[in-house]
This record gives sequence, structure tokens and C-alpha cells, in this order.
Amino acid sequence: MKFTASLVSGLLLCAAAALSPMSTMAHGDVTPQAVDTHSLPPLGDEMRSENPYRGLEEAVKVGTSAYTQNCARCHGIAAVSGGMSPDLRELDTECIDQKDEAKKKACFKEVDDFFMSITMKGKVRNGVEKMPSFKGTFNQEAVWAIKSYLETRRASN
Repeated sequence: MKFTASLVSGLLLCAAAALSPMSTMAHGDVTPQAVDTHSLPPLGDEMRSENPYRGLEEAVKVGTSAYTQNCARCHGIAAVSGGMSPDLRELDTECIDQKDEAKKKACFKEVDDFFMSITMKGKVRNGVEKMPSFKGTFNQEAVWAIKSYLETRRASN
């Protein structure tokens, strides 16, 4: 059989079409991975509503690994969303622009509290799981480490 350019192009197009549902399914059920937080200061059992690791280099390192293992499949490599899920680089960008320091601090606390809540509870809309719950997989040290990493990836950075 003689392979012409149009035949090869047609075969490649068919292969791409056949494989595209598989790439979409890659965002499906994936087992959450535990995060090794032994190098971070322990936070205890009481859940914090504000990121105690903000700016801590070790937390960013742990958070980078945790994000890559657990979040990137939906929220994008290096936190750059492909549009299927929210762009987590934009979580607290409105806080950055606050001029009043008290309002800025309150804004960060509100976003931190939201981030902890949705990470631990997950999100279901119209009976469809939009984000899994990481309760039982992540401790709060892991959540705050991921948030610390995301703060280094802000869209305004």
C-alpha cells in the first residue's frame, strides 16, 4: 500500500479523534495522594481559618509537590488552568489590590477560609461532583502548603 500525504493525514486525524475521549477521561476518578508534611511545623487538631505558612519556603516546596500530585490534573500544570476548572492563581488577586491594610488582611483570611473549606468538603453541584473532598487524605498542613504554593503562582506575579 502506498502512503500518500492525504492518507497519512487522514489516519492521524482518525487516531486523534479516537484518542480524544481518553484524554478527557484522564480528569476522571483518580485516587488522592497523601502529602508528606513532616518537614512543616505541626499545626495541631484545631483547623485554622488563615494560612499560617504564608511565605514559608518549606511550605511552598511541600505545596508544589502536593499540588502536582493532587490538583494539577484538574486545575492545570503549574496552576495554569486549561479552562475546565477554576484558575487557582486568581483566588486572592482582589486582596492584593486592597489599599486598606485591615481590608486586605480580612480579604486574605476570607479566601483562606474558603480554600480550606472547599478542599476539605469538596464541591457538588446538581448532583455532580465538581471537586472531591480531601478530608481524610490531607491534613491542614497539606492544605496550607498547597495554598502557600498557589500564592507564589498568583496571576499578578
